[in-house]
Amino acid sequence: MKILEVLFELFVLYLLYKLIFDFIIPVYQTTKQVKQKMGEMQQKMNEQMKQQQQSQFNSTAKDSQAKPAKEDYIEYEEVK
Repeated sequence: MKILEVLFELFVLYLLYKLIFDFIIPVYQTTKQVKQKMGEMQQKMNEQMKQQQQSQFNSTAKDSQAKPAKEDYIEYEEVK
């Protein structure tokens, strides 16, 4: 009877070992890696959005400087 109890405990310990090292640790590492990659991807997207906004702002600023508004023009007739 004592031998069966020891064998059962060893079997349970083996199953716990397999569960921890073959399932829990790889899932943890994968989750950590996915979170890291998602953070990097989000950071790149934010940088691209900032660059796009800056380029749009710069182009609208140049357009507004290059083309004066209609109110700035005074119509006149040429005198011959």
